[in-house]
Amino acid sequence: MEVLMSVDDPKIPELLERNEFFWLKLHGCSHDDIAELGRRFRLHPLAVEDTQEFGQRPKIDDYGDTALLVFYGVEPQGQPLEMHFHLSGQWMITVHHGLHELLHAAQQRFVGDPPRTEEEAIYRVIDALTDSFFPVLDGVDERIDELMDQMLESPSQDQREELFHLRRKLIELRRIATPQRDILARGGDILGRLPGLEADDARDWFRDVYDHLVRISELIDSYRDLLSGALDLYLSTVSNRLNAISKQLTVVATIFLPLTFVTGFFGQNFGTLVRHINTPAAFWGYGVGGMLLSAVLLLGYFRRAGFLGDE
Repeated sequence: MEVLMSVDDPKIPELLERNEFFWLKLHGCSHDDIAELGRRFRLHPLAVEDTQEFGQRPKIDDYGDTALLVFYGVEPQGQPLEMHFHLSGQWMITVHHGLHELLHAAQQRFVGDPPRTEEEAIYRVIDALTDSFFPVLDGVDERIDELMDQMLESPSQDQREELFHLRRKLIELRRIATPQRDILARGGDILGRLPGLEADDARDWFRDVYDHLVRISELIDSYRDLLSGALDLYLSTVSNRLNAISKQLTVVATIFLPLTFVTGFFGQNFGTLVRHINTPAAFWGYGVGGMLLSAVLLLGYFRRAGFLGDE
């Protein structure tokens, strides 16, 4: 199967005349280029208009002899990238602004293992875009586990912000994965009705992509639940640490209560205190000894009561 890179490729008329299926892979087309594409391949004006304005939702539009499929893949960093498929029984035209590595891998596979049918060729490209979700979701899963381990040891504000960042990423992925799943549930029937594809096995190929998208949707939902649990863990850990700090401060403040009483009592300017407690023994016994004794007694009480441990 030929893979072409330009609308002006001289091989196109020859391939159309021989009714040989080919893939026209276009990147970074301008509005004029897409208009010329529509004229050369007699695309529906609405399909041309949609491709001129990226930012479409995932969808499949049936125009009789052709169909427009808007499908998304995901970069390794988690950024969704949009691709437009113009499909018929004679050609597959893709228009995109990214996804170079994914499409290059699919193209190289065509060279090493040529597809046996038109449906298989379309399936391979869509399947490559679908499978790009899995490494990103695996990375999210691993990062959630790492964050939960870190939060158990030392929770921080940065961890909470990263949890919200991962949550936004999953919401964005879910916003495109769920419609794509619904599209593929019926997409095989629509593509199977296109002239040139109706006699083959489109439904079987696209059922496999549908199964992958169902799994992706389930993974996204489960990871969202994990993120909710991780956030609860963060709040619980922060609360426990705050309680421990409050308990420590309370113990320190309680120990200083009798010390303050002793220093305040002996600091009174009564004649008896001033004239009779004036020897080193009195100083060490009443002053320092009284404070040490009260601190030791309180520490012993706290230890027996379990205030200094985790009991």
